[in-house]
Amino acid sequence: MTPQAHTRFHWLARPGAQAPPEPWIPLSDAIYWERPSRAPDRRVLFAPAPDWADDLQRVARAVFAADRYANRQDSFDRWTRHIVLSVPVADPAAWQCALPSLTAMLETVTGDRWEVCFRPADGELIRGGPISFPADHFAHEVALFSGGLDSLGWAVQRATVHSPHALLLTMFEERNFGTLQDHVYDAVSSVSQRPLRRLVQSQTTRGPEGARLRLERSTRSRGFLYAATAVHAAAAERVPVVHLPENGQLALNPPLTAARSASCSTRSVHPWTLHHLNRVIAEISRTEAAQNTHFTVRVENPFATLTKGEVCAEARDAGLPQHVLEATLSCGTPPARRAGGPPLAHCGLCFPCIVRRSGLHHAFGEDRTPYAADPWNPSVRPSQLTNWHALRRWLDTECTAQDLAADMPLPQQVRPEHLLEVVTKGREELRALVTWADQRRARQAS
Repeated sequence: MTPQAHTRFHWLARPGAQAPPEPWIPLSDAIYWERPSRAPDRRVLFAPAPDWADDLQRVARAVFAADRYANRQDSFDRWTRHIVLSVPVADPAAWQCALPSLTAMLETVTGDRWEVCFRPADGELIRGGPISFPADHFAHEVALFSGGLDSLGWAVQRATVHSPHALLLTMFEERNFGTLQDHVYDAVSSVSQRPLRRLVQSQTTRGPEGARLRLERSTRSRGFLYAATAVHAAAAERVPVVHLPENGQLALNPPLTAARSASCSTRSVHPWTLHHLNRVIAEISRTEAAQNTHFTVRVENPFATLTKGEVCAEARDAGLPQHVLEATLSCGTPPARRAGGPPLAHCGLCFPCIVRRSGLHHAFGEDRTPYAADPWNPSVRPSQLTNWHALRRWLDTECTAQDLAADMPLPQQVRPEHLLEVVTKGREELRALVTWADQRRARQAS
């Protein structure tokens, strides 16, 4: 297929709506593998969301769909794409004001050129949603819950707070690992001292019809989809803060090599990303905020100053046993299903797996998670050890506040030297893992 200068996507407000002519490619909610009860207008919320939150949810779903349908292999450098996306919204003028921040956020997380245009809904949208319950039924906290170590650590901290008000956890199904996510959620429920609710959504998209398009695998925009869903729920139930828990070292995710800079490293909870997401929310909710000065929604990372090991230690101290933490899902590239057995949730060799190992070793002195491979095992092929070798080289070089500032822009209120503290602590945890691995390999060789 000849590389395209750009790919144009037209988000339909509802499946079956009239699609534009080529070269526009129609997309809609129909491309998501989703149970009818989990459709965008049938979520288990106790009040309707304001129009701006509905629009944010729709824009995020459209962005994620376009991200999956624009394959990087078709671009000139097999990575950078030019994506044009048209989305219907209730207030195009407000979205036009938010466009610079939206574009900056999308370009940060995906590394592509985005042109997002907003058209008036003009009756395209079918407004609906839940029946309003009294405000005392509303959740008082909203947080993302992936089933990973960080989200589990935050959920158990907040669930063990004695309160009559609900904690609402929003989560997205991981294909093949739904049972694992349920198990981790049940662990939170077992220690909860307050009402607990969860909102489960799908991030699985159907493949395009025909051979002209094939799904992109990188899905860098999924963090925006997760955050927008949580913000939508918070806006409906008047919760002012949404928590996106991610340990500080992976939120920053400084590249191990120059080749992994920018969007080659996931940046969905980077301070720069959250800064622009909050600016988008502020712009599109301005009318709502003017009508009710006591209501706004802001996205925050409560673990921005903690390493993976510190998150594990806090979860341990909150009462979660080691085996529950080891049952979480952290892998960036889960291995394929094994013949005759359940799927392994962790490859053991990607950078998130390595950071996970270092965190569990820091908190417990060991990690009994079943991994597909261990980087210190002599039988592992050299081609599989790219991340391990890059990590070792990175740990042998100095990392400064200037490096962090040069890697990615930072909001004005964020000081690089403060971010360096969490990166330095995280590097010490990783060095301890490397030392342990070297000693283990030496024992195996003797």
